Amino acid sequence: MNASILDVIVVGAGHAGLSISYHLKDHHLSHLVLEKNRIGETWHNQRWDSFKLNTPNKWNLLPGQENMFSDPDGFCSASDFAAFLEEYSVKFQLPVIENCEVLSVECVPGSNEFSIHATENGNAKNYRCKQIVIASGGQNIKSIPSFFRNISPEIIQLHTSEYRNASALPDGAILVIGSAQSGVQIAEDLIAGDRKVFISTSQVPRVPRRYRGKDIVDWLVLTGFYDLQATEVTDPRIFKMKQPQISTFGQQGHTLSLQALSRNGAVILGRTEHTDGVDIYLQPNATTNIRFADEFSEKIKRMIDDYIQKSQLFAPPPDDDPDDDPDEASSFAPSITSLSLKENNITTIIWATGVTGDFSYLKLPVFNGNGMPSHNNGISETEGLYFLGLPWLRKRKSGIILGIEEDAIFITKQILEHSGNHKQYL
Repeated sequence: MNASILDVIVVGAGHAGLSISYHLKDHHLSHLVLEKNRIGETWHNQRWDSFKLNTPNKWNLLPGQENMFSDPDGFCSASDFAAFLEEYSVKFQLPVIENCEVLSVECVPGSNEFSIHATENGNAKNYRCKQIVIASGGQNIKSIPSFFRNISPEIIQLHTSEYRNASALPDGAILVIGSAQSGVQIAEDLIAGDRKVFISTSQVPRVPRRYRGKDIVDWLVLTGFYDLQATEVTDPRIFKMKQPQISTFGQQGHTLSLQALSRNGAVILGRTEHTDGVDIYLQPNATTNIRFADEFSEKIKRMIDDYIQKSQLFAPPPDDDPDDDPDEASSFAPSITSLSLKENNITTIIWATGVTGDFSYLKLPVFNGNGMPSHNNGISETEGLYFLGLPWLRKRKSGIILGIEEDAIFITKQILEHSGNHKQYL
């Protein structure tokens, strides 16, 4: 296999890489899936102990699967989902090579093939293929502002990917910087561990966990919210919008809002601007950030109400949900523009400032001006090279598990057409 020319090589064995491998195998295309570490590595090592997926189990199935969860409406832990991916690979006998780090992908001069240089368990490996799918994901590199270096080494600093639980942290208060899903969920986890929490926020949407008898994800699927195509987006800010704040604590989860965190003891702060190592300097926009989240929730509920009415569906009235009530009095966020780490006994900072992808191994002209892959619906300008599993690859749902099968089918069709086997899909 190492010496032959494969039809396809897939880089990355997460849910995206395994999904397209299923379809490639189904169409009898010779291929390998090269995984730097273990199958589903980010689920193994970048999640905290109490982490649960935000989408109900029934929406986390991969190609070829019917529901196999005992609780379709429940929420899967990170370790269980990693095991689920491993079992999926075994069940469908997918050709995954673990501990195989891709060092470079290059075009073979004078041909339409790709050359892949890798190390497998420390040994050099070289592969050639006619087409290649990059499914290594966008969660490989921690994104932390450079001013973190100004902070005293006496303060423990962790990225969300390194946080595990409250008991592992030193005594004292914790500052969480970032209020997207990971930030608010970790803040909630810390509060449950009886820790004092400060959370620095930005403009992040939120949604109620349940509304009118259904989980919010059920409604977002039914209404077509997730089906918005990237080519239909007229406001580029939508591409940068974070996934809505939400919680999976409890049997059916619950709404998680900044005002709910405040009621439980968290101090809600504005966006962090910089630090001199002694004080954290903040924008006075915490109330604005709460209002932004509240307005997004109201917008989503109106969309669902309109859908129910137009479709003439029966749906019960909304349940009482105090955590979803808007902060109309602007009473949950103090106007603080600086925060003393010492005076507030803050001993730990958790950076919930996101992650980005590492595509440095691509030695090809496939990047945009921001150093990220350039593509059209996952198809790069380099013939035979495709991307899969990235946010907004084709649609709003492309970056989450429930959107992967549709994208994997689409990319498989492109591969078949490129190889002259497009009739297989007719």
